Amino acid sequence: MRIQAAFHRGVSPLLEHLLSGREDLVLRAQPDERLRERIEELAVKSTEGELDDEERSEYEGYVRANKFVAVLRRLALNAKTQRP
Repeated sequence: MRIQAAFHRGVSPLLEHLLSGREDLVLRAQPDERLRERIEELAVKSTEGELDDEERSEYEGYVRANKFVAVLRRLALNAKTQRP
């Protein structure tokens, strides 16, 4: 089983419970402008191979957070489209 599939399977029951009735909120949520700018800055530096160790660690944290948010949004969208 792939890592993403195992993660999804492990957290889905809890997230579905927590998302119940909050799907639209999750789907509308966006990072603030300052955070978007910082992530973009780190992404550019990463592409150019210019991240120092601290920046690399920070960027990896944002990448992990983004994957988690993607799972939340997928669950929220699935729940919303499956409602009668």
